[in-house]
This record gives sequence, structure tokens and C-alpha cells, in this order.
Amino acid sequence: MEDAVVLAESVFGTTYGKTANGLVRFSRRYKVRYVIDSSHAGEDAGMVLGGKKSGIPIVSTLQIDGVPRPETMVVGVATDGGVLPPKYRKFIAEALKSGLNVVSGLHEFLSDDPEFAKLASQHGRTITDVRKMFRDRKDVFTGRILDVESKKIAVLGTDSAVGKRTTSVFLSENMIRKGINSVMIGTGQTSWMQGFRYTIVLDAIINDFVSGALESVTVEAWNDLHPDYMYLEGQGSVLHPAYPGSFEIIGALHPEAIVLQHSPKRIFYDGFEKFRIPPLEKYIRILELLSDRKVIAIAVNKDDMTDNEMLDYMEKTEKQYGIPAFDPLGNLDGTTSYIKDILGK
Repeated sequence: MEDAVVLAESVFGTTYGKTANGLVRFSRRYKVRYVIDSSHAGEDAGMVLGGKKSGIPIVSTLQIDGVPRPETMVVGVATDGGVLPPKYRKFIAEALKSGLNVVSGLHEFLSDDPEFAKLASQHGRTITDVRKMFRDRKDVFTGRILDVESKKIAVLGTDSAVGKRTTSVFLSENMIRKGINSVMIGTGQTSWMQGFRYTIVLDAIINDFVSGALESVTVEAWNDLHPDYMYLEGQGSVLHPAYPGSFEIIGALHPEAIVLQHSPKRIFYDGFEKFRIPPLEKYIRILELLSDRKVIAIAVNKDDMTDNEMLDYMEKTEKQYGIPAFDPLGNLDGTTSYIKDILGK
């Protein structure tokens, strides 16, 4: 694992900081030593995310004198349109001058920026644009997905940046800790940064080849590991006006079940306040019709909710829909047992 600093100036703990948030919560590729965000300087990153200490400090400036010294700066912001915020330029330039490599998952390729490219060359550093790694991938869908015998669970959502990846990670890791053969199929840049081997970056691939790439990486995971379970990371939301997702994952990967991620306090789509999020029931009906499979559980995003509000919401949701509602950041033993009982080995 590389020692890394994550750049999340002004966005850590928000939906725009979801890449930084994800790396603090879990990563096999990078050992996060600290996070840069002056608005939370002096705080513990874990405390900001969920009230549990992580031992990862938040600072306001680049620090390279610590032990161990960071090798890499990861750009931890996910903006609308994937553009680099102008105020991030000084941090990236300083990192390259200080001998750090830079990794970014934005649509705007930092390696194509003349200033950054020159600095990287002068100081012998590398700039990795994760989406650039996948843009020329051209897998053709073949139908081999029908050979995969794993129980595939799609973790889809009612909005973008609602926690689909985190829920996929934690459910799969909980099964692994219990000795169950499980793997996550990643579909975004943060999953690659977290070190998940079987990952494509869906929104970097030409649309005609998205289904083929999804199939290829899933078949590869099956051939390598023969896992009993696969958790399929969702992207966007099936009704989202800007980031419609779920169609490709359902069509290409034929999941056996769906876990639906929802944030009860969100009234409008994140970043699109003119567009109201439809009722949960509508999502359940649409996804079950599209997939011909059941939504077996609701993963609840706790944003802006007290503990009591969360518990009350989960109880009401379970009664209304007859399926479990759970906190993906809490104890998942019961949810894992339930999924095993529903789907079998």
C-alpha cells in the first residue's frame, strides 16, 4: 500500500467529497496518512464521517515531513462534470514540486494539463488519471454472464452519491470476515482507488461497450475466484435527470437480487434542487419490473438524521414494505445472515 494524502479541500464529509470519504473508510491500495481540508483542520477524519475515530488527521496544507512520508496525493473531490476546482491547482502543483505522484479520478485529465505535465516531468513524478485508463476499453457483450454461478446482488440507489459503493464494500467485506467467498464488482473510479481488482470505470467507457466491460470483469472474477456472492456497485440512479444508471448493470449482469440505497432526508436529487426524488415505492416497482427480481432490503443513508430518527425510519420502512432496512455503517451480521437465507449459497 502506498502512503497517501487525500486532497478534499472544502468538501470532506460531503457528497462532493465521496472519493475522499470512501478512501478514509476503506482502501487496499492507499494508506491514507492525512486529509487536506481547511474547513475541518484539526479534526479526525473518522469523526467527521461518522463519529468514530480513524486516526487520520485533517490538515489545511500539504505536509511532507512526517514519517512515513506520503508518496502520492489523491484528488478526493467528485464534482459535477468531473472538472478540477481552480483552488485545487496550487495543492497539486505543490505536491508535484515536493516529489509526490498525483492520482485523479476526474473527467478532466490532469496529465493533459501543460503546467502539471511540465512539473511532473521536471520532478520525475507521475500523474495517473484513472478514467483515462478505461476510456479506450472496448469489450463486446457476449452472453458469457450466464456462465457465472455466483449469487449477484446489485446495490442500486435512489440518488447519486448516496452510498451505494460503501454499502457494496461493507456487505462484501462482512461476508469475507465470516469466511464466505464474496467479491465486489466495482464500477467507478473510487473503487479502483480503493484497490478492488475487479473494477471498471463505467462512465469512462463508450456507451456501446459498457455492457461488455461489465460482463468481462464479472466473468473474470468468476473464473478466478468462483465466489459464492458478488456485490455489484451501482452508479447514478434509474430516474436521475443527470446520471441515469442501473439499466446497464441490470441488463448486462442479471442480478439475483437488489439492495436499494436511500437517503430519507433528501427531498431533491443531490446538486439538482429543481428535481424532486420520487417516492421509494416507485423505485422498488421500477427496479423489480426492469430486473424481474426482488428488492430484498433497503440500505439507509443516515445523513441529517438522529439515531432515533434512523431507528424509527427503519422500523416504519420494514413494516411498510415487508423487507429489512439496515444501516450499512452499523453491524451487518444480521443483514449478511438474511441475504444468505434469502439467496442460499
